[in-house]
Amino acid sequence: SSHCTSSNRHPHRRRPRPARALWCVRHPLAMALARIAPTLRPLAATIAAVRPPAPLAAFGCAGVRSYHEAVHDHFNNPRNVGSLPKGDSNVGTALVGKASCGDVIKLQVKVGEDGIIEDAKFKTFGCGSAIASSSLATEMVIGKSVDDAAQLKNSDISSHLKLPPVKIHCSVLAEEAIQAAIADYKTKQAQATSAKE
Repeated sequence: SSHCTSSNRHPHRRRPRPARALWCVRHPLAMALARIAPTLRPLAATIAAVRPPAPLAAFGCAGVRSYHEAVHDHFNNPRNVGSLPKGDSNVGTALVGKASCGDVIKLQVKVGEDGIIEDAKFKTFGCGSAIASSSLATEMVIGKSVDDAAQLKNSDISSHLKLPPVKIHCSVLAEEAIQAAIADYKTKQAQATSAKE
């Protein structure tokens, strides 16, 4: 008959089992995996659900340490990043820290004719606490007179950021940068005054 099937043509021939099926059924590793799979699936789901994120990895700090949200804010959204014209007589520039120690801060302030700091910029190489301290320092000095800005202490920065004790040195570095930038500005002003005389 023209409608006969292949099995009718060869009644004694068995249809070959797919190679993948043979492997799945007979391979010892596949059989072992099949036995433990029901246990692994819920375990993997549990690990994925409870595993906490690691936002501090971006800080490059060793170990697990909890930082205040203010540090995260200034680290993720740093204020006043950039540079000011170093040759401007109204701009004071500071470069403090050592790369070998891990933290370097470049901080600049621009002072208006009225003696008020009208702008500040920073660039920092270091951990998240150093970046946050630099960012906050620029915000703190803008709008202040040179003399008032010079009165800022590292404790003002560290208390706002709630820095852990091992990171207080970052706020100290920021204070040193403010002092050095103001000192550089005053030196330039003195030289400009002498040049006019």
